[in-house]
Amino acid sequence: MSAPKPLALTLGEPAGIGPDLTLALWRRRAEVDLPPFYLIGDADFLRRRARALGFDVALAEVTPGEAVSVYPRALPVVSLGLSINTKPGEPDATSAPAAIAAIRRAVDDVMAGQAAGMVTNPIAKSVLSRAGFAEPGHTEFLGHLAEQATGKPVTPVMMLWARELAVVPVTIHIPLREVFSTLSTALIVDTGRIVARDLSRRFGVAQPRLAVAALNPHAGEEGTLGDEDELIVAPAVAKLRAEGIDAVGPLPADTLFHERARATYDAALCMYHDQALIPIKTLAFDHGVNVTLGLPFVRTSPDHGTAFDLAGTGKANPGSLLAAIRLAARLTANAPALVPAK
Repeated sequence: MSAPKPLALTLGEPAGIGPDLTLALWRRRAEVDLPPFYLIGDADFLRRRARALGFDVALAEVTPGEAVSVYPRALPVVSLGLSINTKPGEPDATSAPAAIAAIRRAVDDVMAGQAAGMVTNPIAKSVLSRAGFAEPGHTEFLGHLAEQATGKPVTPVMMLWARELAVVPVTIHIPLREVFSTLSTALIVDTGRIVARDLSRRFGVAQPRLAVAALNPHAGEEGTLGDEDELIVAPAVAKLRAEGIDAVGPLPADTLFHERARATYDAALCMYHDQALIPIKTLAFDHGVNVTLGLPFVRTSPDHGTAFDLAGTGKANPGSLLAAIRLAARLTANAPALVPAK
């Protein structure tokens, strides 16, 4: 029987709360039954952050293969070979290179079979953008790296998952004014296929049920409030159903997320970012998980940002990162019971 593999956890934005949450969770590893992981980063930087937080944390620089054996007595750190000097809440010139390098290393490790899956701490898109980072976010960058690693086209799909609700934005990190020109029947169909496939393959849902949200208020009111639902969304739902996928819609978004409605589907496909993220962050702000579907490996992330104002204070809630690590471990084990509670 092969030895268990650890999860690869990225540092995220060094000036944010990712390092704080990682240190806090490792200290509570036995209490919260946290599966083994290693952090990709800079051990000296983490020692300084631990001291600033008043945490007594043993750190050990390791290779991925050493992480599981070291994990019970020290936080395993796989070195990036970069010096990180940023202070809590104050991103500097070392922030972006470290955040990007950690993501690249995690993908390399999972593709090489050294890690079971990857969990990413939050990044600051504004900091990365100022450093010349071209991708709009984690999801798109991971798709690009997966294509490089496999030589095959990859369509990454963002799903936000919690026990209460799972949502998928069909268009993601684009301005609202660009949603109408970006949204297409083909994009909805491609997204729905990937969601149905991964709900079955990774989450163990035998017959995934997809609820497809309308773009316009009241699903367009038969064209009086916009014809996109009639011309774009409805044909996508019909095509998904013709392929044997249990999809319904377009459904008015204002009645899609109450408790009785949520009991009728396994995931909601939403037409734009906030249509998906507002309901799940309302219902599961402290324990929602960002899961990237469509990749050749498991990737999860806490469903929150860098919270620069909380970095270094010890006040940040680790609940979402804890949920992300637990979910990644269960997905990599192909656990059959990962279905949002109804």
